[in-house]
Amino acid sequence: QSTWGYLTCCLRDPASRKMKSAIALLCLVVYVAAQEPTPCMSPQQWEGRIFTSDRKEMFMRIGAISYDESNMRFRIIEEEQVGSMKSYYDTLYLHNIGREYKLDLKTRKCNVTALTRPFRPFGVPSFAKFLFEAEIGATGIPGESLIAQSFDGEFRDGSKFMITATFPDCMPISAFFDTKDEGFIVNDFYDQNIGISDPSVFIPPRECTM
Repeated sequence: QSTWGYLTCCLRDPASRKMKSAIALLCLVVYVAAQEPTPCMSPQQWEGRIFTSDRKEMFMRIGAISYDESNMRFRIIEEEQVGSMKSYYDTLYLHNIGREYKLDLKTRKCNVTALTRPFRPFGVPSFAKFLFEAEIGATGIPGESLIAQSFDGEFRDGSKFMITATFPDCMPISAFFDTKDEGFIVNDFYDQNIGISDPSVFIPPRECTM
């Protein structure tokens, strides 16, 4: 006799009617848990544009980004603005070896420093918690909207995050971080393409190795 057949027989037995509420509640919990989306897997490598802002520090940057999560590294060629001062940098973050290369595109001077803060992925972490799903754009009009899902959580170092990605491809479109070392940082991504067109993008600039 199948499990469901056994449950049906038990529920017909007057002595087992008290089990109805418990079983119904269990079924409801299982159903709700099955409906809640689990963290999706974002592309490990992609290129695009990035907009970063920190209102507290009056910091803003717009740039091109090459992102490689599998090797914990990314590069941003940017226009950076702090207050009314503008600077232009080509920054390579190699978390896999704990090194940061920051090339001033005006002076061509490179600053090489130790990268001690942990790598915080822009993609959705496997341990993230689902928050909500929303349709962005004009709903009901083909090609004028997309579905996005938001997840949040906390890294081992206590830093908090909220990441929003497209559904079903899980391409990150925004990443919010609240950290002790950098404060509250907002990153928005757009014009993205999956993959890295030029693998040499993760080689430090010539000025940084002289």
